Amino acid sequence: MVARLIDEDPEGAYGYSRVALRLASRVAAVREAAGFAAYATQKYSEALAEFRAARRMTGNTELWPVMADCERGLGRPEKALDMAGAPEVQKLDKAGQVEMRLVAAGARRDMDQLDAAIVTLQSAELASNSIQPWTARLRYAYADALLAVGREGEAREWFAKAVEADRDGSTDASDRLAELDGVEFVDAMDEDDAETETVVTVVVDENTTTDDEDEDAPEDEDAPEDVEPKAAEPKIVEIKDSTED
Repeated sequence: MVARLIDEDPEGAYGYSRVALRLASRVAAVREAAGFAAYATQKYSEALAEFRAARRMTGNTELWPVMADCERGLGRPEKALDMAGAPEVQKLDKAGQVEMRLVAAGARRDMDQLDAAIVTLQSAELASNSIQPWTARLRYAYADALLAVGREGEAREWFAKAVEADRDGSTDASDRLAELDGVEFVDAMDEDDAETETVVTVVVDENTTTDDEDEDAPEDEDAPEDVEPKAAEPKIVEIKDSTED
């Protein structure tokens, strides 16, 4: 349930994780799931404690980048940078190392070291034309860092590259690119004016009869006098259509 809800309902996922902890707190997978649920709800101190517990149980280093990001969330970017230079990083797979690079660049930006953040992201993975699950996020982070120092031309180029790699819509690179190009998206219709009202004005000639009525037909002499003659239906001579904006 944590995995099912964490993207759309992080608070709901967090609630399930607390129940799981009460039932099986000595299971590493439970501690890890609880950590991610807390992380998704920005409870960074709690998340860090759960990740540390899971790491102690398994001995794995795969949670190292997200643990470092929790340090950022707690306002300790220097600690995150220390973790980025720790020996544990060398034990990470390629995806983990890229994630650690993203966290380190974020820490640099937290410390207003914008140029250092750009340098941190420059890597063989960034220059590669190969599309990997982390490519879009890496290119996006690089474009955002470039934009932060006013290098808009280069930022636009890398946002475009991020769009090419973002096959599952994990970033808003397309929106950022459109913003740089001066494209503004607006709703096609205002909710208050969702439907236009059409007013049809019918102009009639009261002195005319319908086409079905023979004006020259003789009067029926045998018709009862107390029966009123049928009123002639007005003939429509013009229809005006006006639409209010």
